[in-house]
Amino acid sequence: MGDFLFMSVKNLMLPEHYFSKLDIMETEIAIKLAKDTFERELARALTLTRVSAPLFVRPETGLNDDLNGVERPVQFDILDLGADVQIVHSLAKWKRMALGRYGFAPQTGLYTDMNAIRRDEELDNLHSVYVDQWDWEKVITREQRTMETVEDAVRSIMGALCKTQNVLADAFTALERFLPEQISFVTSQQLEDEYPELTPKERENAAAQKYGAVFVSQIGGKLRSGKPHDGRAPDYDDWSLNGDILIWYPVLGRALEISSMGIRVDAAALKRQLETAGCMQRAGLPFHRMLLEDRLPLTMGGGIGQSRICMALLQKAHIGEVQASVWPDDMHDACAASGIHLL
Repeated sequence: MGDFLFMSVKNLMLPEHYFSKLDIMETEIAIKLAKDTFERELARALTLTRVSAPLFVRPETGLNDDLNGVERPVQFDILDLGADVQIVHSLAKWKRMALGRYGFAPQTGLYTDMNAIRRDEELDNLHSVYVDQWDWEKVITREQRTMETVEDAVRSIMGALCKTQNVLADAFTALERFLPEQISFVTSQQLEDEYPELTPKERENAAAQKYGAVFVSQIGGKLRSGKPHDGRAPDYDDWSLNGDILIWYPVLGRALEISSMGIRVDAAALKRQLETAGCMQRAGLPFHRMLLEDRLPLTMGGGIGQSRICMALLQKAHIGEVQASVWPDDMHDACAASGIHLL
């Protein structure tokens, strides 16, 4: 593979001289090995128990993840229910309800094998309408609502990822070990101060290339420029205690987001962020009422992309090489012409 990338189809990056290091059968075997290994290592590192999770929820519960607040959920009616349900975007809120219902103790938590549909996703090398991720959540104490707690969890996740990389590289000698053992930490404001002339995504690319792996924190609120680094729904992450895990991905020559995570809002942070976002009407929904009345545990959690991890560790150029989804015809044709075989 060369170092130069060119654009052919909207949002598509095609590495010159790309070839898959694994054939299609090796790819399927490696996907299973990667998922099994990382799932086991993640659960061990964060003291998590696997639980079953819903594919859809009632919209009036307020449990669906609003992501950036503009994405449309897939909605359909159930005959015997006489009402509509929504396919989840993620399980950020549902997990917190489940922790309280199951009675998890502090320092323990749950994870789910989450599948979702995001119909408004802009399709490219990294984004698919079909989303598969490990959604995890654990109970913390009020004293643990600090960035130190977040950073400890980030290091644990990075450790699980590096162990998975080693298992795959031992099993398939064509795969390289490219992840750094350590991860660095910067705030979104520090990135804006260091790279004021760059867009937020360009800043992420610069930071990931500089550090190899970086956690960009404090995402959602406005920076000194008056603009946020990125959008975040106001009712799950505390914008002062969250962030994204990014790695530098040499196959595409760009940053690759592995996880969005953080400490969740308490009553004060929820009220503050709902007011900032102009979403105070959500305060009347069942989930939000429980939070404002301190009837839910304090938690931290996140989502970790399963296909993203498989794509990275198998050193693929497109997420469609490790998951079966739907892509535009011109993307299919451009990928095929460049040796990128979509499942």
